[in-house]
Amino acid sequence: MENVVLVVLLILALCLIGVVLIQRSEGGGLGMGGGGGVVSGRSAATALGKVTWVLGAAFMAMCILMTVLSARNAGDSSVIDRLGADVPASETGVPALPAGDDLLPPGAGDAPLTAPRAD
Repeated sequence: MENVVLVVLLILALCLIGVVLIQRSEGGGLGMGGGGGVVSGRSAATALGKVTWVLGAAFMAMCILMTVLSARNAGDSSVIDRLGADVPASETGVPALPAGDDLLPPGAGDAPLTAPRAD
């Protein structure tokens, strides 16, 4: 169910991006250059404007639905419980540090890990 909602959400997002990009630009940031726009009280309700509102509302509804589905499937278990592995008990002492030779890169005189192939 979550996969279907996610696919619909992605399709709505792409459609919303497309509709917004094909609308006429009014110039000037935040509607400062045109006759109508964000700042004015009333703007022309074009078909693309209505489609943008519908797609935006559908996108928000699908986001809320996706959040509800994810929260319901999350449950009360943690990630560790889902792995099925036992968590080791923490030791009270400080763990021992590795030997100093383990921290250094291999030198020129060290043997290779694999034997060379004889071709």
